[in-house]
Amino acid sequence: MNAAWAFLFIFVAGMLQAVGAAMNGALAKSLVNPWLATAVSFLLVLFVAIALFACMPRPLPTMGDAASMPWWAPLGGIVGAVAVFAGLLLIQRLGAGPVNGVTITANILCSLLIDQFALFGMAQHSLNIWRALGAVLMIAGVSLIAMF
Repeated sequence: MNAAWAFLFIFVAGMLQAVGAAMNGALAKSLVNPWLATAVSFLLVLFVAIALFACMPRPLPTMGDAASMPWWAPLGGIVGAVAVFAGLLLIQRLGAGPVNGVTITANILCSLLIDQFALFGMAQHSLNIWRALGAVLMIAGVSLIAMF
């Protein structure tokens, strides 16, 4: 996949993340119990993942692949669920703009730290004035969205 398609795919995924947060907020409102709404949301994801695996079962990891996996690698889904649950609980109260804006800004700030210190096996990308300015502008933009 070339870079243009990759960025287009990421852009669409970002749009879907905003739509998904609003959908999860409606699900939570309809089902009343946020834990039940979370379970319903993730059960559907599980079914889709199982169906995709059934259609495309290869490649499979080797024992060496599994043995060399960092202890924290399987926790990504649980970590991601925290953001889903936060949106599910708060989007109806705060609005899609502030919830998604703060989520994305926090994501960018943390991503800059991950890049700077090459955490979680990522390649190192140094923090520079332009990256820092981008983070400041994100914070300013989300502040304006939340205030108005």
